[in-house]
Amino acid sequence: MEGKRTDDSRVLEATMKAGEILLQSGAEISRVEETMIRISNYFGVDSKEFFVLSNGIFVTGGKHSKEYAKVRHVPVKGAQLSKVVAVNQLSREVEEGKYSIEEVEQRLEEIEHMSGKSFQSQIIAASIGSSAFCCLFGGGPLDCVAALIAGFLVQIFILKVRIPYLSKITGNVGGGALVTLVCILCYQAGIGNNLNHMIVGSVIPLIPGVAFINGIREIADEDYISGSVRLLDALLGFLCIAIGVGVMLGLFHRITGGILS
Repeated sequence: MEGKRTDDSRVLEATMKAGEILLQSGAEISRVEETMIRISNYFGVDSKEFFVLSNGIFVTGGKHSKEYAKVRHVPVKGAQLSKVVAVNQLSREVEEGKYSIEEVEQRLEEIEHMSGKSFQSQIIAASIGSSAFCCLFGGGPLDCVAALIAGFLVQIFILKVRIPYLSKITGNVGGGALVTLVCILCYQAGIGNNLNHMIVGSVIPLIPGVAFINGIREIADEDYISGSVRLLDALLGFLCIAIGVGVMLGLFHRITGGILS
């Protein structure tokens, strides 16, 4: 469906903004491109080209000698699925004729500054999730309690230390080490009987699952460059978590003389 024509550069600027929000929030490349096409088609932009990578958007377009070209770098960040849903819904409502270009711009600003889940809800979700995954992997009741404690502490570490102050590599190594230390201390205190299940369940908040799945999906969709970048980012995260866990286990083993063996 095509709506009223308006200034191409303004439409393409809004289109790029929508794509940027989606890409920053962890949306797959095909969704970003589809959303951008939906918005630009409705507002009558005939000549346009979109090229989306995992950390960048290239847009060209325009008509009657009024050309538009812009490149925007989009840093790879964590998933914010609420923003993905909001922009996706906006593009469909645009097609239904519910928004003018001014309203689209305003709505995109609102979505961009939309707050995520509260600190308390993220802590609770991470704690329960860690405990549930520990149970799923075969942990007993006490193992799940230890995983809940470790998940609680590692989520605080993620929100208060890793995100504001550390790089992904340093943060994942530190998070893996913290999880292992907490689980070891719980194990030594008699909270939990299987250290492996406790650690595996507790590292779940650190796992970049959305990036990993999107990487595989994009490679399957023949977006090899973007898929490889996302997959590499996820695999590097897995490796750093494993390094943190291994270093802490080795360090504790050396200090205590093999008390965990």
